[in-house]
Order: sequence, then structure tokens, then C-alpha cells
Amino acid sequence: MLPLIVETVTHEYLGLADEAAPGLVEGLYLIGSVPLNDFHSSVSDIDFVAVTRAPLDADALKILTRVHRGLAARHRRPGLDGIYATWEDLSRDPRTLPPGPRVHGARLVERSTAGRHPVAWQEVATHGLPLRGPARQAVDTWTDDAALRDYTLLNLDGYWRHWCRQRENVLSVQGLAALGSWAPAWVVLGVSRLRYALETGRITSKREAGQYARTNLDPRWRDIVDECLRIRLDQQHAGRAMTPWRRRREALAFVGAMIQEALGDT
Repeated sequence: MLPLIVETVTHEYLGLADEAAPGLVEGLYLIGSVPLNDFHSSVSDIDFVAVTRAPLDADALKILTRVHRGLAARHRRPGLDGIYATWEDLSRDPRTLPPGPRVHGARLVERSTAGRHPVAWQEVATHGLPLRGPARQAVDTWTDDAALRDYTLLNLDGYWRHWCRQRENVLSVQGLAALGSWAPAWVVLGVSRLRYALETGRITSKREAGQYARTNLDPRWRDIVDECLRIRLDQQHAGRAMTPWRRRREALAFVGAMIQEALGDT
């Protein structure tokens, strides 16, 4: 059963889209935290892949821009974030596709590579929750285990390595922000998902990735993983509280260690 807010937001989105452009959106698949049973309305977005028969032209892009702005005016949180693709796009390696429409924070960008990668296609194929269109098993969605691994390593080496370097200086804007609770929880559980994917070849939620990390990784990381799970699940502290300084330090150390173990360097 969908969380009520997810049902409400997606129902209104489809209603607005159908009213403005009947027949344009042929498929709507939720990926991310909702189908993985890890949706928390205070921190989660509603991630989607919307499918159209043909690439969006200028008129369709203008219509959908108004649709997403109107939806955001009704529901500030959670955000409906995702991409538009064609059925043919889903059948191809997303790394070979040109940039396409992406929605983030109610803003529709006409040409973006974000969200068009092997992980998203794998999620559609294995976890995609159809709110419109055929069951995911009936959709010809491209997947490749080697590509998933390569992309995961690239993500660690690029995005997450850069993220940590930006926050090494505690006096920088990014470094000070890492003293809060959200940033450490996001990075530790996000990188735990990548570690899980590398070890198992599967995709899981942040919550289950954290549980995997605390059980299967070096016990030295258990405190920071537990702290980040508590933050995500909004639970009361059980045991020793972690100071912001220690939480930041251990979060950065954890990510650095995961990168080093996966890539064999520093």
C-alpha cells in the first residue's frame, strides 16, 4: 500500500498531466525509497520515471513545466523528482542516450544526464512500481550487471570523493553543514548502498544498506552507521549520543575507507 502522501501527490500529478496533455504520459514508475519500503515523508522524495511514446517536443515541455509547478504549489514536500524517457529509451543502455528532461525541486530541465544511468534502469526493471503502464516485467528495460558495477565505482570515485573533499575543511560552508545531522546520514547510508551493490549486485534501500553495513563491515563503523540509521528513522537515541564533531569526523572517515577499499587507492 502506498503512503497516503505518495498516493495523493502522484494521483494529482497524473490528473494535471492528463488534463493538460491527454495521452502524453503513458507510463509512470516509482523507483527509490517508495518501492523499497524506506519512504519517510520528512526526508524522502518521490522518485519517478515517466514514459512517453515519443521524445518531448517544445510544447510538451512547456505543458509539463506548468504541471510540475502547479503540483509543487499544492505540495511543497515531498518533491516529485525524476525523469522523462520513452519506451525505446528504456530498452537501450542509458549511457548511450542523449540528455533528456529531468524534474528536480519542481523545476523541469530540458536536457540533463542526471537520473539516466544503469542504476535507474536496474531499479525500473527490478523494483519499479507501476502507477500507470504495464508491469515492470512486461517492459523491455535494459540491464547489465557489469555496467551497474562500473557505474557504482565511477560514482564512488567521482561524486562521493568530490563530496568529501569539499567538506574536509570544517571552516568551509560545506564543512560546517556537515556538522548537522542530515549530511552525515545521507552520505553514510548513500555510500552503504553502493557498497551493498558492489558486494551483492543488487540495489537496496538506505535503511537496509545501513543494516547490511553494521552487520558485514568492520565493527569500527558500527557507531556511525547506527547514528545515521537513527537519524533517518527518527528514532530516540539508544545508548551513547554522538557529538556533531565526532559524527562529521567518522562519516568522512567511513566514506574515505569505502572508496579506498573499493578502488584500492586514497
